[in-house]
Amino acid sequence: MAMKRPWTWTALGTWTSKLRTLVLVAAALGLGACATLPAPAAPSPADPAAVWSRVLADHVNGEGAIDFVGLRERPNDLEAYVAWVGRHGPRSTPALFPTRESRLAYYINAYNALAMYLVVATPRRPEEQVRFFIATRVPIDGGAMSLYTFENEVIRPLGEPRVHFALNCLVRGCPRLPPTPFAAERLDAMLDAETRRFLDDPRNVQVDPPLRTLRLNSILKFYTADFLAAAPSLPVYVNRYRSTPVPEDYGVRFIPYDWTLHQQ
Repeated sequence: MAMKRPWTWTALGTWTSKLRTLVLVAAALGLGACATLPAPAAPSPADPAAVWSRVLADHVNGEGAIDFVGLRERPNDLEAYVAWVGRHGPRSTPALFPTRESRLAYYINAYNALAMYLVVATPRRPEEQVRFFIATRVPIDGGAMSLYTFENEVIRPLGEPRVHFALNCLVRGCPRLPPTPFAAERLDAMLDAETRRFLDDPRNVQVDPPLRTLRLNSILKFYTADFLAAAPSLPVYVNRYRSTPVPEDYGVRFIPYDWTLHQQ
């Protein structure tokens, strides 16, 4: 008689990921064909990093909250950067992205800018998960794809779990949107800093000694498989970046995700 396969965090992460994908895809099919958000009719800037830097400096505060009212009133810089993202990238202009770090920095900045532009340019909001992430394609790298496809088929295969503390869907459950762009030459240090910031925040990691329970932000549930590719358990992964370690033998539960738009 064959023995049952033991239940592991890896199995749970894989099962959760597959189930979530099936539910979202089924819902998306129910909505009909995807809408495609056209690229802004703006010239590509000569210095895209400087333009994206201005967007962040002018419209994002120290806590990562976004000034969407100001962005709608003064959209020129965001539109110029999104126009550049739509025409450039590792596939369409590979010479601009010769290293893994340069590609990953581009992907993070592009994702964050496209999510921001989707909120500014359409009535769709992240809390409408299927409509926002799956049923709307955005301009990127000479083509168009949904944010869901971009994250799961382009970014995650690079095998960098810290990216989940840098990608921002502009809601309160997300990591902080940093006030400066991610840069290839400082990418490792920046990813480390944002991961430490996120996992040191008591809103995202909570220890309950009486119940011997560790409660984690649901990002660690959504992408369990990615974190377990880098560590034997979620508590072990968390402790790599915590200033105060958590007990690694506690049970793990997840904090409900807050889909409230993180606006000023």
